[in-house]
Amino acid sequence: MKLIQVNNAVEGGKKAFELVQNAMDNGLQTMGLATGSTPETLYQEMVASDLDFSALTSVNLDEYVGLSATDPQSYHMYMHEHLFAKKPFKESYIPNGKAEDLNQECQRYEEILTNHPVDLQILGIGRNGHIGFNEPNTPFDTPTHVVELTESTIKANQRYFDKIEDVPTRAISMGIQSIMQSKAIVLLAFGKSKAQAIKGMIEGPITEDLPASVLQKHPNVTIIADEDATCELNR
Repeated sequence: MKLIQVNNAVEGGKKAFELVQNAMDNGLQTMGLATGSTPETLYQEMVASDLDFSALTSVNLDEYVGLSATDPQSYHMYMHEHLFAKKPFKESYIPNGKAEDLNQECQRYEEILTNHPVDLQILGIGRNGHIGFNEPNTPFDTPTHVVELTESTIKANQRYFDKIEDVPTRAISMGIQSIMQSKAIVLLAFGKSKAQAIKGMIEGPITEDLPASVLQKHPNVTIIADEDATCELNR
């Protein structure tokens, strides 16, 4: 693991953008994308740049079960508003949260990942150490699957909805196995609420109790985090 400490999320977005630009210079074809507040500064840098992404493929980590692609709270709409409307990709794949057969949708998405191996995966990290929507105790060999979201994740996502009852309780997520097949990973973390998860990911044991700890086994991981997120590290 390589750790880059930054002063804030804006600087973190700039550093992550430099890694994206470098990857493009070295033949990037498929980029794995994340949602939520963490990667927003990276997407702002991508939109403000003169880079052309129209020859690239993107695959997203997850989508809420039950939300259509046009729902304002869906990750389809998030990606459209924050990136795709201004910087379209050749192809962009996001799980279908309205699929009639969710297991079949998971299999379909795994086939997409097989046909489009991820060169660079952007990740955030949950307060409980989840990556994607892979909650604690998710087996490390799990492919794309349907997730029952934990209470802490639902509460963390409540800020995007009018009331907590509106927050979906399930999602389709790339599995930990799927994420680990990415050739390179850039994980972003900002704020003290992520400090315990960052400490466990970097310095703790590799355990399914903290899904992000599996990244210790990946050969090419860069962590971009601010002082608050790294304040509990021993080194």
